[in-house]
Amino acid sequence: MTARRDVLARRIRLLVGLTITYNAIEAVVALIAGTMASSTALIGFGLDSVIEVSSAAAVAWQFSAKDHAAREAREHRALRIIAVSFFALAAYVAVDAVRALTGGGEAAPSVPGIVLAALSLAVMPFLSAAQRRAGRELGSASAVADSKQTLLCTYLSAVVLAGLVLNAAFGWSWADPIAALVIAVIAVKEGRDAWQGKGCCAPTPPGTLAAPSARQRGCCAAGSACPCCATDTERGGQP
Repeated sequence: MTARRDVLARRIRLLVGLTITYNAIEAVVALIAGTMASSTALIGFGLDSVIEVSSAAAVAWQFSAKDHAAREAREHRALRIIAVSFFALAAYVAVDAVRALTGGGEAAPSVPGIVLAALSLAVMPFLSAAQRRAGRELGSASAVADSKQTLLCTYLSAVVLAGLVLNAAFGWSWADPIAALVIAVIAVKEGRDAWQGKGCCAPTPPGTLAAPSARQRGCCAAGSACPCCATDTERGGQP
């Protein structure tokens, strides 16, 4: 069991490193392109990439500990960092979107933004799925929460891409701040879930690595939705 935990921890560190690298590049490109086009959605997308870097860095910090018990002790703080990051993103994007909708400026078409959103839509699902599988098996709520942040980037890519394409093709400048408001709503939900520790709340079946904590048992007793619950095939046991 210890050897398997170490393998999973190394895998999560690798995936987190890839996520940080990609999102750092994505943030720079999105923020520059968004500023040039006055695109609230694209700027929000860039800020989400910045937050994704901070979220992944929090998980990297947690998993930098060699001892499994030390990693578990750091998990609560990592979840708090992830949650606050989501809330900060939602607040900024919502305010800027409302400003745009009330006549604070129209977004210009952005070809670089369209290319970036399309690329992220292709890349992010694979990183998210790989980290989510490793986090589930290890029983790490923070790793699963960070994978959800990466998955959110996929949803945001689709939303931003739709807004940018509609603006470029039809001149619908209002589509950009509407897309940004969708980003804000999703970010609030994910931030709330991370703050409440909804990541790996399900009781762990026989044959998996992590025993459920008291908080996790309470979460399941309350009937909370559990994104960490895998299928029977993935978990090797009963739900």
